Amino acid sequence: MMRAVLVRAHGPYDSPRLEDMPDPVPGEREVVIEARAIGVNYPDLLAIEGRYQRLPPLPFSPGKEMAGVVRAVGAGTSGCKPGDRVMALIEHGAYAELVRAPQQQVFVLPESIAFLEAAALGLAYQTAHFALLDRGQYRSGETVCVTGATGGVGLAALQVAKALGATVIAAVSGPHRAELARANGADHVIDLSLPDLRESLREQVYAVTGRRGVDVVIDPVGGDVFDAAMRALAWRGRMVVVGFASGRIPEIKANYLLVKNIAVSGLQVSDYRDRDPAWMRRVQAELFDLYLAGKIKPYIEAKYPLSRFNEALARFGRRDVVGKLMLVPDRA
Repeated sequence: MMRAVLVRAHGPYDSPRLEDMPDPVPGEREVVIEARAIGVNYPDLLAIEGRYQRLPPLPFSPGKEMAGVVRAVGAGTSGCKPGDRVMALIEHGAYAELVRAPQQQVFVLPESIAFLEAAALGLAYQTAHFALLDRGQYRSGETVCVTGATGGVGLAALQVAKALGATVIAAVSGPHRAELARANGADHVIDLSLPDLRESLREQVYAVTGRRGVDVVIDPVGGDVFDAAMRALAWRGRMVVVGFASGRIPEIKANYLLVKNIAVSGLQVSDYRDRDPAWMRRVQAELFDLYLAGKIKPYIEAKYPLSRFNEALARFGRRDVVGKLMLVPDRA
């Protein structure tokens, strides 16, 4: 028997329990992985509470990314074998000692990448890459602004943008987070805690861009930050919406897009996994290469035993997460 966090009914983050369950058996082209590291992400909290846009049927285990060792493979599986060190990106099910995943969502790890960092190189970095290059249409040498820049997606976006040659502006919730942003690729830091955010954000951006504005904004925050950041876009600038951590989903007046010749798009990264898994596999290979070249490195703030998953999720509820939080199976 293995243990897994099981959500039997939607509710508070501390309502699920770690329960004994039968070991999963791989089906055709499926892989069963012994977990060594599990990423904790804000969508996990939303799924538990029943507020996520894609809710799995009850009961379910939350968790979208993990790394470990292949225990078994199903018929027709190719690309990995028992004993391989792998990372997996799945829709749910990662909060478990054993995880079953489709083979197309399993990535064999380069030997030098440890399990904790491998799991952390998944969802946040995939989001950052697709947001910048596909949705944001980033071109080398442009200026990129990342809001919520010291969260998991924020730090990943800073690092990836810098690795791709951008001038990077980090928008942070206060001056106490400026040093971390600079250490992870920010050329400039702007403060979202200043009065009159609508004006102060744009003026801070203009001060470091010669009053030109930014070419690409990656926004996981929404709310007032989104409203203010859209005003700081340069001519033909692009804003990419990746989340609403502030809690408010903003609205856009279409005439503003027309007047400024700007574009706003959204990113649901799991769609790439489901619609074009080969594309996601290419992106993950690029991310591994950037890591091996020393250009990106996950900032892991803390790790918790799987049995204390609720403590990690509580951090998201308090909005005090910096970088990545990870889980480690108690019996690993």
